[in-house]
Amino acid sequence: MPELPEVETVCRDLNRVLPGQVVLWVEVIRPQTVAYPDPATFVQGITGKPFGQWRRRGKYLLGSLGDGSCLGIHLRMTGQVLWLDPAEPLHRHTRVRWQCQDKECRFVDQRTFGQVWWIPPGMPLEAVIPTLASLGPEPFDPAFSPAMMQQRFQGSRRPIKTALLDQRVVAGLGNIYADEALFLSGIHPLTPAGSLSLETLVRLHGVILEVLSRSIAERGTTFSTYRDVHGVNGNYQGQAWVYQRAGDPCRVCGTAVRRVIIAGRSSHFCPQCQGRGEP
Repeated sequence: MPELPEVETVCRDLNRVLPGQVVLWVEVIRPQTVAYPDPATFVQGITGKPFGQWRRRGKYLLGSLGDGSCLGIHLRMTGQVLWLDPAEPLHRHTRVRWQCQDKECRFVDQRTFGQVWWIPPGMPLEAVIPTLASLGPEPFDPAFSPAMMQQRFQGSRRPIKTALLDQRVVAGLGNIYADEALFLSGIHPLTPAGSLSLETLVRLHGVILEVLSRSIAERGTTFSTYRDVHGVNGNYQGQAWVYQRAGDPCRVCGTAVRRVIIAGRSSHFCPQCQGRGEP
């Protein structure tokens, strides 16, 4: 699933190509992809409107339109937002397309979990996408701090890997970069979140920001279904310390990287560099 660096890359790309572009027409190929409102109202709401700026909130893309309405997109597992020449053959997994003056935007989604929303002018975003109201602070927001993590984790026995994936704690952090941050912090993913000292959380906080910044600079991680708006993969995968490297030697100590399932999610770690998982 695209995580914060991948969604941020798409957001920055959309801000390079879409502002000022007027939506000439819209086609909803898979009606179920439109989460709100009904497809006909969705088409009517967007058609004829110029795009303004885009922003990212967690893993959501939010694009303003000239009348004060908003287009929301969540890529989920396999979603892509592509900026293409209208003559480009239509991919069989294209779900929604909107034609602008210069090119055409297409929402392509193989697994069909992705969603799009049109939020009318004056309607709160949270009224249409309730999950937005429960998101925690962004990683680069001062509200996300070691002290905040210590307060949220106090007394918690759940694994730190699970705690970091809780979008109510920090918005946008996902499986790839939680694995990477825990490795670089020397923390086993099964370590109870509430057992971590403030000193350890200071280290973890700094590494989370470092890992995310590096991946954004590399335009995200290369995996089979992620593309930026021009159809290009990211470059972070070749630099990964542990993610998807199960069985490979640790880049620091040479011990084989292990993979375990924690709360239904794959976790990659070095048993030597990251200890046993208990304080």
